[in-house]
This record gives sequence, structure tokens and C-alpha cells, in this order.
Amino acid sequence: MERKAGIIVAVLILLAGLLSGCGDAQRGTAGENSAGSPGKTTDTDISSQDTGKVVELTLWGAEEDEALLNQMIEEFRQKYAEEAVFEITLEFVGESQCKDRLVEDPQGGADVFAFADDQLRVLVAAGLLARAEDEDGIRASNVEGAWQAASVNGRIYAYPMTADNGYFLYYNKAYFSEEDVKTLDSILEKAAAAERKVTMDWTSGWYLYSFFGQTGMELGINDDGVSNYCNWNATDTAVRGIDVARALMDISSSPAFMSVTDTEFVAGVQNGDVIAGVSGVWNANTVEKAWGRNYGAVKLPSYTCGGRQVQMASFAGYKMVGVNAYSEHIEWAGKLAAWITNEENQTLRFIERGQGPSNINAANSPQVATSPAIQAVISQSEFANLQRVGGNYWEPVQIFGETMRDGNPLGRNLQELLDTMVQGITLSY
Repeated sequence: MERKAGIIVAVLILLAGLLSGCGDAQRGTAGENSAGSPGKTTDTDISSQDTGKVVELTLWGAEEDEALLNQMIEEFRQKYAEEAVFEITLEFVGESQCKDRLVEDPQGGADVFAFADDQLRVLVAAGLLARAEDEDGIRASNVEGAWQAASVNGRIYAYPMTADNGYFLYYNKAYFSEEDVKTLDSILEKAAAAERKVTMDWTSGWYLYSFFGQTGMELGINDDGVSNYCNWNATDTAVRGIDVARALMDISSSPAFMSVTDTEFVAGVQNGDVIAGVSGVWNANTVEKAWGRNYGAVKLPSYTCGGRQVQMASFAGYKMVGVNAYSEHIEWAGKLAAWITNEENQTLRFIERGQGPSNINAANSPQVATSPAIQAVISQSEFANLQRVGGNYWEPVQIFGETMRDGNPLGRNLQELLDTMVQGITLSY
């Protein structure tokens, strides 16, 4: 009801201005929260000047970002108060849900929405994303990986927001020196001597990619946007698939290694069992609280593979803000998307939510420079690649990872295991 009241007030004031010929209108606000709508926040404003133009926009964002986004909305309204009356509705739709919601009902979707970069190509192919304004400015102000992730065929279709959706190594400085954490061999050796654990989730293809991504073997998605190409079972490359499989077997045989989920990693850090592990920035505050002044974070180490040291890779992930191509106020939607992702608001997002900026100046700000986790993501980015895989990637890699984690209990031929995994990854319909 408050939302409707706000609209009625706006209309009455606009009519009064037209009838009286007066250019000024009184200021007013209405409706911070829509009654009976727990999943949305409505912010209605009668601006400082009766412009005669009402702009209605819907913004989708994560519920945990509610306070942050409301602050950005308020400052946006103030910035453009002389140009329009803004009625901006914030609805809680997580980044992972946007694609499916928009595909189902494009015209009923938000004007502006946050989403993860792996959804971009589907949204563009479906004609749901408007091209970004000021593409040159986006390229100049954001790290290359971020604007590349927002691009299709050289055109930018979204506004980069974060560059921290990756992983790296957390370590407890009470047990490791900076030299120790350069190689996985030394990390496992030190942890075994201390009777503590080093963790990583080998049941997830997102993490297991680390061991293949810098070997020279290839993985990616075909032009059809669905099927994959992969040669992780290669026998004629400098680093062969079987070299990686043997390395994984060696790692899993260490008494210090443990393959666990992210939740179990955090529990181990808190109870003192885990002194190093692979995870992402979302656990930074928890790990820092547990380890205090001994809290450390660095890029992933190298590991022994085929008689050489191979740098561990990672998937790089970015979050961005898109504009619905069906928006009735597409120009203003673009302005709001650009506002949410500008340097100041990316810095604010880091301060309030600990999320790493894609904006170059924000990433170089003093606040971000003091974050070990963000600096670790930045260092790891040199060895990170965009996650561009079809759906058939995940299950075969999970099965392979679980077999390696368990030490290949059935004693199956490693090359056959690799062949089976690749066959599943590259399966086409």
C-alpha cells in the first residue's frame, strides 16, 4: 500500500504543478518497505524539482546487499534529482537466479540486475542484455579480465562489479614461512610434521581444474555453447594427463592432505585442525578471526607433476550488472547500472561487504591494499581463466576427483580413468 500511496502522491503533485503553472514542487518521500512484500524494498521519491518525468525501475540484488544497495539507490536519486522523479524497487533475486528468471519472463524481469559472468553468453544469445554505454570507459577503468568477461564478440554487454570470485591459499603463519607456501610439497611436509591438515575440495570441478589449467592441456566450450572440448587425457603433450593423475595420487597419500567441502574447511580452521586450505574471499573474515595475527593468504602454490613444478591454476569469476533489453527506461537503467559499479561504489562494496573491485582505481585504493585475501586473488589472476564450460563438465570431474581423493581404491588403470572422464566431459547430444 505504501508503494501505491507514493505513486498517488507523485501524480497529485505533478497535476498541481501543471494547474498552477508553478515550476517548483515540495519535496517528499514514501514507501521504504512495501507492506506484505518481504522480498522487496520500494523507494519512492518526489525530487527537489517537479520535472514532470517519473522513472520507474526495478533492481534485482542479493538480500545480503540490501543496506548497501539502498544506500546506492538513495545517492543515485540525489545525483539525478534535477532530471527525473525516481521510483526504484529493490527485489531480492540472487546472482545465480537471474538468468532463469529472465529467460522465463523477460518483460517481467528487472530493469537492472546483478549476475555472475558465466551467465552472460546465454543472456546475450537470448537477446536479454542491452549493450553497455561507454564501452571504452569500461575498458579503461576495469581490469582486463573483468571487461573481457562482460564481452561477446568484442562488444560489452554488462558493467563489471567485482573481480574476486576465484580461489587461493589461506595459511597460518604460525606454521609456514612465505617460502614454505610457494610449493604444495613443502606445505604438506610442514603440515604433516605438525600433525595438522591442508585442505581442498576435490569433489568439485571448480577446484580440481587447478591441477590441469596450467599444464598446456585444454578445456573449453564449443561454438554451440553447450558441448565441451577437452584433452586432459593427452599422452603426447609436454605434461600428460597421467602425470597429473599420478601427482594427485601422491598428494592424496600425504597424511596432511584432506579433501573437504568449504564448510568443513571453515570448521577445521576454527577448531585448529586445518592450518592451510584452498578457498575464496567469502571466508576471509572467518579465517582472520580464527587465526588473528597469523592469518595469511597468497596465490596458489606449484605442485610436482611429471618431474617438474607446475603452477596451480584457478577459474576466475566476475560479478557484473546488466540492463534488461526490454526495459521501458533503458537509458536510465544504464545510468543506474553504471552508478552501482563505479569506482566509489566498488570501494564501498569492499568496505561494507569485503568484495574485491574490478575497477582499477578501487582495487589500488588503500583499503583494498590491506586485504590479504583480495591481494591473493589479484596475484592468482595471472594464472586464472574464465569458467567457460558446458554442463557435462561437472559430474565426470567429480567422479574422477573422488577416485583420486580415495587413492583409487579399486586399482583401476589411471589412463582409463582419464579417458572415461574426458569422454564424459566431451559428450554431446
